[in-house]
Amino acid sequence: MRIGIIVATSREMEETKKIIKDIKITKIHNLEFYEGTINKSEVTLVQCGMGKVNSARTAQILIDKFDVERIINIGSAGAINPELNIGDIVIGEKLVQYDFDVSLIDNCDRGYIQGIGKFIKSDEQLLNICEKVLEENKDFKTKIGTIGTADLFCSDKEFAKSIREEFGADCVEMEGAAIAQVCFLDNIPFLVIRGISDSPNGNNGIDYYTYCNMAAKQAAEILKKILI
Repeated sequence: MRIGIIVATSREMEETKKIIKDIKITKIHNLEFYEGTINKSEVTLVQCGMGKVNSARTAQILIDKFDVERIINIGSAGAINPELNIGDIVIGEKLVQYDFDVSLIDNCDRGYIQGIGKFIKSDEQLLNICEKVLEENKDFKTKIGTIGTADLFCSDKEFAKSIREEFGADCVEMEGAAIAQVCFLDNIPFLVIRGISDSPNGNNGIDYYTYCNMAAKQAAEILKKILI
């Protein structure tokens, strides 16, 4: 079984490559795919770039060209659940594109996508494996919850609060739900793992650059534990 791993940024790529052995690089279009192993699992790692279009495009290439049977997206995120702190981990039980809004013309909730729904649920088997591993390893504070995705870096505290209230999201980022949508349409099981690097407060861009590597490293460590 080959597992696809998608990260968005060079910092996330740097931390994830550290846990992969026997790397072989394949270039397709402007993307570099790193084939190798994590423990006994065959993996293909790729950096998609920030945003929903980049991540969706990359997920489809990964599925088409490398015959992956599962996709895991890892990286950093901003906490909007007040119980979460920098360094904590959020496992996406379900994901939502909180910037997708056709409610005025389609009589539906914000975030609802025709043929898909409002929330996209992660693969139950992958979640169960993750839960079991996390129960046995108390190295990180971990929350299994809801991840919100949009084509923006959320920095406004009140806006973040509104997302939390409307969608029940625990953290926000820019790729996960787009990858989830592609996987849903292609019938590929998926999981999203995010380390908390910041919390929207008006100045969290500084926190992001300070703690992004640490958050990505935490997410990569979780990935390493669940791939056996």
